[in-house]
Amino acid sequence: MLTDRYALRRRLEKTTDHLETPLAVVDLAAFDDNADRLTARAAGKPIRVASKSVRCRALLERVLARPGWHGVMAYTLPEAIWLVRAGVTDDVLVAYPTANRAALRELAGDEKLAAAISIMVDHPSQLDLADQVTPPGKRPVVRLCLDLDASWKPAGPLHVGVRRSPVHSAVQAGALARRIAARPGFTLVGMMSYEAHIAGVGDAPPGRTLRGRAIRLMQSRALPELLGRRAAAVQAVREHADLEYVNGGGTGSIAATSADPSVTEVTAGSGLYGPTLFDSYRNWRPTPAAFFALSVVRRPAPRIATVLGGGWIASGPAEASRLPMPYLPEGLSFKADEGPGEVQTPLLGEAAEQLRPGDRVWFRHAKAGELCEHVNELQLIDGDTLTPAPTYRGEGHAFLG
Repeated sequence: MLTDRYALRRRLEKTTDHLETPLAVVDLAAFDDNADRLTARAAGKPIRVASKSVRCRALLERVLARPGWHGVMAYTLPEAIWLVRAGVTDDVLVAYPTANRAALRELAGDEKLAAAISIMVDHPSQLDLADQVTPPGKRPVVRLCLDLDASWKPAGPLHVGVRRSPVHSAVQAGALARRIAARPGFTLVGMMSYEAHIAGVGDAPPGRTLRGRAIRLMQSRALPELLGRRAAAVQAVREHADLEYVNGGGTGSIAATSADPSVTEVTAGSGLYGPTLFDSYRNWRPTPAAFFALSVVRRPAPRIATVLGGGWIASGPAEASRLPMPYLPEGLSFKADEGPGEVQTPLLGEAAEQLRPGDRVWFRHAKAGELCEHVNELQLIDGDTLTPAPTYRGEGHAFLG
């Protein structure tokens, strides 16, 4: 699905002209197209939607209604509880271990929640915490998912990938599964391994040819190692647990991960919005679907137009890749010694010469769901129809705030 930027700008301006900035929109045609293309890349394996990359109930429900999508990967236990109570899903995997005692107490006090939610573990101390909140005999069985570290450790202290679980080898996975099986009040139903160094790292960063080659070389060696280790870990865990699912991948690796016979489902979310980080991927690039608009408020000099706000920086290493991108009109760039600011952002370029106070500049965020932390609503565009949908923030929830 190709993007005609000129036509896109006209449509965005026409449908949102009556709204004040800042505002964020999602183009439903691009969103749906991205969902279908992700399904095709999953090659028949179900996709669990990553809620942290969407953060809008209406859009979670929309994608879950499409063929090939089932279940949610939440990022906190309170969020998972809220999604189940709201009727969004009855199948939630919490992707990160929890230390929220109130949420653990709520989970332990409700049979429906306990049957719908799996919490992540990578160490017996996390089981101890759950037992301290509510002892095993006084709660439903708690569903668990074991987090297998997917990072690549080629030699000695070398570590490529994110620091997640301490469980890295098949032996360690089997040992933890054995300890879980011996603990009353728990059942191990799933296993997860997220290959962030493959799914979350673009292999063709613009203007960085040597870095791109290095990334592709690393990934070509890291993936085969993970496939063998993950298969061995699944086999070791299955000796102690009847696994319902083995989860892996992300938008950036969905095809490669789906091809792994040991994986039964994959996860995706960012690819629905198509943020700028995916512009640096060679194998698949989603269509940009999410945008935010800021208004020009001053012209400090020729070829400079300043918008109000703009410092919507993405998480991760503090570098240029985490900055939002001025997208429409084309040809705008940040001032090197200012960048996107909390209250104002000067923009340079030929396109700035044509902008006047009251005009809009449309941006793309570097990451997907983090856009929703800045607005209470997403404006959903379907043709010429505009429908507001509250974000998590707009419904009063800041699950990591």
